[in-house]
Amino acid sequence: MIIGLTYDLRSDYLAMGFGEEETAEFDRAETIDALEAAIRELGHECERIGNAWRLTELLVQGRRWDLVFNVAEGLRGIGREAQVPAILDLYDIPYTFSDPMVMSLTLHKGMTKRVIRDAGLATADFWIAADRKDSDAGHFPPPYFVKPVAEGTGKGISGRSIVLHREDLPGICEDLISRFHQPVLIERFLSGREFTTGLAGTGAAARVIGTMEILLLENAEKSVYSYSNKEEYEQRVRYRPVSPETDPVVRQAEALALEAWQVLGCRDGGRMDIRCDDAGRPCFIEVNPLAGLHPKHSDLPIICSLFNISYVRLIGWILDSALERVGLEKTGGKRS
Repeated sequence: MIIGLTYDLRSDYLAMGFGEEETAEFDRAETIDALEAAIRELGHECERIGNAWRLTELLVQGRRWDLVFNVAEGLRGIGREAQVPAILDLYDIPYTFSDPMVMSLTLHKGMTKRVIRDAGLATADFWIAADRKDSDAGHFPPPYFVKPVAEGTGKGISGRSIVLHREDLPGICEDLISRFHQPVLIERFLSGREFTTGLAGTGAAARVIGTMEILLLENAEKSVYSYSNKEEYEQRVRYRPVSPETDPVVRQAEALALEAWQVLGCRDGGRMDIRCDDAGRPCFIEVNPLAGLHPKHSDLPIICSLFNISYVRLIGWILDSALERVGLEKTGGKRS
């Protein structure tokens, strides 16, 4: 089977003059190398395509693939993660991970929380501020947690994201809106334990891979899994594997993660972020249906490594889910 590989390579955008933070979600060369090697080890041919611009060029030239393994994040707009899936849908080419609707929905954290709340799942109270005056629209007291409504990799999240006084909200919101050119999400701050849960599969076949607890070390920014903490996680963060069999809070968190994954219609593989409130109740934070896949530094592969699941096996699970739902034969290669 010929599998195309779509991605945004960080070095390409840095060479074009984009900054470090602007390109934080894009992939390093070693991620693409690892993905290609895993796809080939699973018994397939792999053709590197690149970003959405290159994809459209190749499609116009007549190139086609049996399946596309898509990790392209996109560059502009709240629907940027939907760009490659939408193009592939237009050409009737199957691909891994979620469809354009799910990609657009889940990148907008406020819209996602509305769906989660409507489904009756636990998530912190919130409102969205599109400008400075909206920062006073909420009806619950501090502390608050403030972040851009449609960014990933912890962009825009720092120690300032925790706001203890309502009168400080306008300035912080205005700063983030100006910096990221998008609304901000204002949530009730969740003070409890924080987890990241890995998932594989689609719909009723979806399952939890494992969960790790995020523990911030003494030299980390306090109480927040921030952009800088993520960038320097080896010095600032400890990831601890946790078990639903021995920890009832983890059991609740994993049940919430799986139900949220299914409610949102996410496919093939990804990651769910959960944090507990003051009473210890797990609450949905956000979902990443296009999770990073660097074999050593991305959260989903880190979860797998904590549970002795190889990188090739993870990629095989993702491919199998995609192949099964589009009616193609599952991969039969090595699962080391």
